[in-house]
Amino acid sequence: MNKGDRRANIVNVVGARPNFIKMAPIVEELRKHEKIEFILVHTGQHYDYEMSATFFADLSLSDPDIHLGVGSGSHAEQTGQIMMRFEKVLVEHRPDLVIVVGDVNSTLACALAATKLHIPVAHVEAGLRSFDRMMPEETNRLITDAISDYLFVTEKSGKENLLKEGIAPNKIFLVGNVMIDTLVRMLPRALKRSILNGLNLEGSEYVLVTLHRPSNVDRFETLREILSALESISHRYPVIFPMHPRTRENLDKFEIQARGITILEPLGYLDFLALMNSAGLVMTDSGGIQEETTYLGVPCLTLRSSTERPLTTELGTNRLVDSQRQAILDAIGGIKLGERVTGRHPDLWDGRTADRIAQVMCDQGE
Repeated sequence: MNKGDRRANIVNVVGARPNFIKMAPIVEELRKHEKIEFILVHTGQHYDYEMSATFFADLSLSDPDIHLGVGSGSHAEQTGQIMMRFEKVLVEHRPDLVIVVGDVNSTLACALAATKLHIPVAHVEAGLRSFDRMMPEETNRLITDAISDYLFVTEKSGKENLLKEGIAPNKIFLVGNVMIDTLVRMLPRALKRSILNGLNLEGSEYVLVTLHRPSNVDRFETLREILSALESISHRYPVIFPMHPRTRENLDKFEIQARGITILEPLGYLDFLALMNSAGLVMTDSGGIQEETTYLGVPCLTLRSSTERPLTTELGTNRLVDSQRQAILDAIGGIKLGERVTGRHPDLWDGRTADRIAQVMCDQGE
């Protein structure tokens, strides 16, 4: 990305709500560098306008310069539509670099479109591997990493994975975790939110739940097992479940009752962070929440058979659990709610990852 004296022109891509959290500190940091100019492109993969607007406001992220408005569809339809629409942006703006984050369809589609036009790609959160090819995110990660020119890694396992896959060492940069940058910056604001009072949770031990992966919510038997476990837990602790639209649709379709559970609409970033920080336990199938609870020291049960973030289990904050009623109840039986997990923060999870990413970009441009 050596451009001599002229400013580097970068396109930053977001498409789904986790992308917003990861991109916000990068955008903030790039603004500080005179050598860099950039635009923000929202593919519209998460197409709920009100929900996206809430996240942008919570994160103090400026409105996208370009919105592709792709919306829903199958993996192939969505990926194809993003590629076609994003290609037009690239042809018009001819950037020196495209930055993609995470592992959603937008990440892969925009990386592919840029690569075919010989535009360098930087992948933030590179190298993570669940080794489960049944997860569409794993395919997105593998292909995006294979075609990227700069691979920004959150933890040592990511670097090790990339080296084993034959990625050149000079492309790999261990910089830390941008999600933690956002958490560190936003936690003081989140703690001022009134959502705990609104739910009568102040001073209470409660369980916070998020579920959205097809392996958990698209199968009747699995979803019924999980909801049965949550009902049992609700006899001892309040269970708070901000419910993903996919999960809610399947509850209705399968006619499964969610007894004893407080179901909420999807929450903005600050309200959810406030709930997560004060929870006695978090149950999830989200990758990012495994990382956030690790930093906060909140016990986390991940209802999956594998994780692409092994550091969260090695440090003792996160435990993988089968999505079966008895397995969930057995796991909770060994946790004292409200007792923070002691230990150290992972290396470079310090709130300064975006600064290190921007510095690499500047160094490469010299």
